[in-house]
Formats: sequence, C-alpha cells, structure tokens
Amino acid sequence: QVQLVESGAGLVQTGGSLRLSCVLSGHTFRLYVMGWFRQAPGKEREFVSAINWSDDSTDYADFAKGRFTISRDKDKNTAYLQMNSLQPEDTAVYYCAADTFLWSSQWVRRPQSYGTWGQGTQVTVSS
Repeated sequence: QVQLVESGAGLVQTGGSLRLSCVLSGHTFRLYVMGWFRQAPGKEREFVSAINWSDDSTDYADFAKGRFTISRDKDKNTAYLQMNSLQPEDTAVYYCAADTFLWSSQWVRRPQSYGTWGQGTQVTVSS
C-alpha cells in the first residue's frame, strides 16, 4: 500500500519561509506525478504545485510562482515544497498527493487526478 507522509508544519510571520516534505513509501511507481494542494477553512482544496517524477517538469499556481519551489529527491522518494515570502493568505492545511498518469497541465491541477494523499500539514502565517 502506498503512503504519503508530510512534514514541515509551522507557524511563521509574514515574509517568512517554510519547507514542506512529502515522503512516498510502499509501492514505487515507475512513472508518477506528485502534487501539492492546500485547503483553508471554509474553502475548497486548491492546486499549489506539481512535479513530474521522471523528467522534473513542474507546474505552479499563479499565486505560487516566484515564491514557492517544488523539487524532488528520487533516491529518498521525497518531494519538497519550499515556500518563501509567506503571506497570511497562505495559511492552510497543505497536502501532498501522488498518482500515475501522463503529465499535462490540465490533469496535474485537478485533485481528482490523484489517488493517494497524505494526512496534511498545517501552515500558519501570522500578520
């Protein structure tokens, strides 16, 4: 059984940084996509970023461009989300997700594309 475990939760001030990690364990996909989503109270889950495990292609939501960086370590089966210049509106529970599908900018942004999810990690940005 595939599992995703996130870490890196924290409380930071406006302008601060955090790095989230997501470790994939269990069955190792030969081709997969890992994504980061977030959900704030009372809001729908929204796409943050995604990375293609095989060729390192990436995609970002507009609000993440220039501030967030997604990366992966194949040897450790771990994806990272480096978040800089954090704002109060970035406060949310952040989830990593993974699945096996062909990369496309349309599919990677849809939560429904992912079958495996982590438990979520809380990010709080104080003003």
